[in-house]
Amino acid sequence: MKNIIACNLGSYRQFRDGAYAHLAEIGLTNVEIGVPTPESVGALQTELNAHGLTATSLLGSCDVQSETVVSDFQTTLDTADKMGVKIIFVSVHAGDADINAVYDRLRAIGENAASADIKVCLETHPDLVHNGDIALKTMQAVNHPNICVNFDTGNVYYYNHNVTAVTEVQKVIGHVGAVHLKDTNGGYRTWNFPTLGEGVVDFKAVFQTLNDAGFYGPFTMELEGVEGENLDESGAKARVVGSLQHLKDIGVI
Repeated sequence: MKNIIACNLGSYRQFRDGAYAHLAEIGLTNVEIGVPTPESVGALQTELNAHGLTATSLLGSCDVQSETVVSDFQTTLDTADKMGVKIIFVSVHAGDADINAVYDRLRAIGENAASADIKVCLETHPDLVHNGDIALKTMQAVNHPNICVNFDTGNVYYYNHNVTAVTEVQKVIGHVGAVHLKDTNGGYRTWNFPTLGEGVVDFKAVFQTLNDAGFYGPFTMELEGVEGENLDESGAKARVVGSLQHLKDIGVI
């Protein structure tokens, strides 16, 4: 089975207007985009189709501290279902909320997502999924197959000391529903996310680990850049091209 490779539009920074055309030009046909408003779905689908693109995941909002999050999230689920998108990416933070209530809310969202065969994937962010051990604890507590981990290969270094992407993904291997491909210099709380292949992440080993477990994507490039740099549009496009080339060089495409 072939790996599904996508690109988060944020990889183009402020130059997103030309992203669809550029992705089509370089032969990358899958994208991760924000959840559109219900009334704009038709126009968005037309635009994606015009460029031969498919939305493989949507970026949604999910405030698990809110008592109304389950009903609030339903519009996102309905929109994804209408678009035929099976992965919704969210960042969740329990904060001071009752942790068991948070687990219950996520489980209820998972139950609603199941009817549309959608997986809601929690980003590698504090305080519920920022490393393999915490993510596994969250997954076991929620205990719903439609609530999964969005494993971010760069964030595990950013939020933790003395980890590697391979060892952390192994801890949650049965719960990964989506992956963000992000390289890093490995520094704790250091905003240094360069072109794939220029940092410390062993992407070939990450892919091998996940492929061996039967996971083939979506693997979504999320190229957040380096603090202080000032890329122009050609530089942003070059980073996407270079990252895609690295994936080809290591044989995962």
